Amino acid sequence: MAPLSPAFALAFTLSALLLPVFASTLPRQATSCDAPPATFSTVSDPGLPDPWKFTSGKPVTTAADFTCRQSEMSRIMQQFELGDLPPAPDSVTATLSGSSMSLVIKVGSNSKTVSVSITKPASAGAAGGPAIIAVGGASIPIPSGMGRIAFGNDACAAQQNPNSHGSGWFFDLHGKTHSAGATLAWAWCVGRIIDGLEQLGAAKTGVDPKRLGVTGCSRNGKGAFMVGAFEPRIALTIPQESGSGGAASWRISDSEFAKGKNIQTAHQIVRENAWFSPRFTTYVNKTDTIPEDHHFLAALVAPRGLFVIENDIDWLGPVSTTVTMKAGRMIYDALGVKANMGFSLVGGHSHCSFPSASSADLTSYINRFLGGTGKTNDVETSKATVVMDDWVKGWSPAPKGINLAT
Repeated sequence: MAPLSPAFALAFTLSALLLPVFASTLPRQATSCDAPPATFSTVSDPGLPDPWKFTSGKPVTTAADFTCRQSEMSRIMQQFELGDLPPAPDSVTATLSGSSMSLVIKVGSNSKTVSVSITKPASAGAAGGPAIIAVGGASIPIPSGMGRIAFGNDACAAQQNPNSHGSGWFFDLHGKTHSAGATLAWAWCVGRIIDGLEQLGAAKTGVDPKRLGVTGCSRNGKGAFMVGAFEPRIALTIPQESGSGGAASWRISDSEFAKGKNIQTAHQIVRENAWFSPRFTTYVNKTDTIPEDHHFLAALVAPRGLFVIENDIDWLGPVSTTVTMKAGRMIYDALGVKANMGFSLVGGHSHCSFPSASSADLTSYINRFLGGTGKTNDVETSKATVVMDDWVKGWSPAPKGINLAT
């Protein structure tokens, strides 16, 4: 039986939130939330939207409230920029032959067979070991002996140009006109890989599905961030140089563009590729009207592990990524798990070339969330000069007394 879908609820029970090192063990149970509106209204908000207040105006004061706010954030992002995340398929049937896992996925009368390459962790044993899912390949140094899973994201949802929307096995299953952009489609497709790992079991695959990381760089870094935000079985999310559409916020990128920076903006991004829903085109010239921005991605990953790697290349928006991820760290801090999220912007190197100066920091997050040992380095590194009050001064007071740390 396929697992529950995270489509409209990235919710965790309070008892689950107080648990794990391996945060992907969190049960995907929704708490009791107020009935959400059928659709969300636009706003007029030049700052980053308030994570501590529901669209109804109700404040977030408890862990249960935050669970409900996460669900609301998810639905808002889907409505305005990402498209709809479908529920779990009707069935997933997994088989394993050597290092290749075959998945037969059925949605209604549609069926697709997908092959996934798995490199087993060294000395995994019957309980399995950790593995990192590489969205279109990995540009980070993955520790020797750690499992790897190759995710062919282009085959799931194509990203050649804006007209690519509707191409790939996600759309073969859900229809060519489905609203999801490629990055959200990738999150759904990765969910099916995890279904297969769970179904086959660690004794066969060598992979413990409770100890999964995800990474990708540049356009695939945007995808890795979406996978971590919309697939709650991911224990550690490592987006690398994802820039606008990933770690950067639309509003701040627009502000930097207005100052003369050569930065990718929402207006440009929808002309380049099919990463976002066609419905997002309505808002790309008025991003201050959408009741969300990309600090919500960090909020959706919380309290699980998140290590965001950025660069000082103008196109990626170092000011935008710095403000946005500092805002994400503020959310983690209010939840009592600040060290679970790290942000590292080390410049002076080419795009997607991992800086050796960040190796120890990356290793600390991998060890903590995939290996279950040690502590993170609690990283917040950036040379960009930012004024956080320019973007978060309108936020409600953060809730007091929530501590999701173990």
